[in-house]
Amino acid sequence: MKFIIEHLSKNFEAKKVLKDINFTFEEGKIYGLLGRNGAGKTTLFNCVNGDLKTDSGNFYLEDELGHRRKVIATDIGYVLSTPTVPEFLTGREFLKFFMDINEKSIKDPKSIDEYFDYMSIDPEDRDKLLKDYSHGMKNKMQMLINIITHPNILLLDEPLTSLDVVVAEEMKQLLRSLKQDRITIFSTHIMDLALDLCDEIVLLSHGELEVVDKADLNSQEFKDKIIETLREKTNE
Repeated sequence: MKFIIEHLSKNFEAKKVLKDINFTFEEGKIYGLLGRNGAGKTTLFNCVNGDLKTDSGNFYLEDELGHRRKVIATDIGYVLSTPTVPEFLTGREFLKFFMDINEKSIKDPKSIDEYFDYMSIDPEDRDKLLKDYSHGMKNKMQMLINIITHPNILLLDEPLTSLDVVVAEEMKQLLRSLKQDRITIFSTHIMDLALDLCDEIVLLSHGELEVVDKADLNSQEFKDKIIETLREKTNE
């Protein structure tokens, strides 16, 4: 399976944020979408997710036989950088509600406690109100509901940036275990995180996407090349 972006453009008045992007992502890989703050990573995700209207562009899924179809809402899971959960519900109530309304699209249903175990959420926290969850626990809940339905495309908008080291490592291990049979795009402005987690590095710079070769990723020369590519042009 491939996720294909064709001729994606997005402007905000005179500012060209995304410039006629053409790109193909393949299943089974974690793509690190690396760019500076304000480069347009969230804009790209919001266009793919349909939260922003594009100025031009189409999104397709292509199967192994080369058959294409347009991406639809159920193809996409989107994990925001700041977790958004209904804080008036307990973790258990929220998960049950989500499973009930998405019953037909859950391919391999598990019990609520099995899902909690899967995300390493302690039994004593499962019946707490979500408003009393830590940032990391809210992030885990947001991640969980976005993987239960097994979307074809998983968009992750800087989900690890503000997590403590233990939760961040748990989430990285989870993402590695989930990458088969789906397309995972992980946006970040932290180069070392992208190099550690991702199979492919894609730079978003000056409105364009560019793949970089990871063959020499441990060398300082490689990192210097990325920094130089991402550096703002002096005339912008």
